[in-house]
Amino acid sequence: MIAIIDYGVGNLFSLKSSIASIGAEAVVTSEKDVIDRADHVILPGVGAFGDAVKKLREAELFDFVKEQAATGKPFLGICLGMQLLFDKSYEYGEHEGLGLVPGAVRPLEGEIPENLDIPHMGWNGLHFTERLGLSPDKCDAFGAPTGRSSIFKDIKEGDHVYFVHSFAAFECARNVTAVADYGIPITAAVQNNNVYGTQFHPEKSGDVGMKILKAFAEL
Repeated sequence: MIAIIDYGVGNLFSLKSSIASIGAEAVVTSEKDVIDRADHVILPGVGAFGDAVKKLREAELFDFVKEQAATGKPFLGICLGMQLLFDKSYEYGEHEGLGLVPGAVRPLEGEIPENLDIPHMGWNGLHFTERLGLSPDKCDAFGAPTGRSSIFKDIKEGDHVYFVHSFAAFECARNVTAVADYGIPITAAVQNNNVYGTQFHPEKSGDVGMKILKAFAEL
């Protein structure tokens, strides 16, 4: 079973429907015992980083989420959920993140060319950062993937996925598994051992996104 954490942020039932369409069982829940029994955990999210952290803390889920990741079960953060995985965010102030992936979230403004729109919204191709000649799902001493991340095993270089975000992860090169070209290489996906993150929305990314969710469910 896949537990989709409900902390008042995100289109949770669209994600649940997408997971159901690939034949996997999912439950939307904020109950710790249900999440603890799950084989996989997804942390979704849309909106502002600081508000999301506040909601996690109010629901007494902030530390619990970190404990779940520490169990070794497959854990996936999506969009804002991915950004929450990092050490901190500079979105309208400075906010502490979950610290599950080294790095920081910063505004796209000032980083991308001025002629490009913010938010970064729409379809972009994925470019994988795998190191040739090394096996997938092996990690170096820093927890960085040394091959193509297993959630991308069924998709091709350049396959398109759907983004909508005004902030992005930086200072995280060791854990980046895919980037998208938006004037600069934008962090599209990360992995730190059993913790995965996608800046894009798999549930909004058509057949490609379904393949990614299916690969995650099969971990």
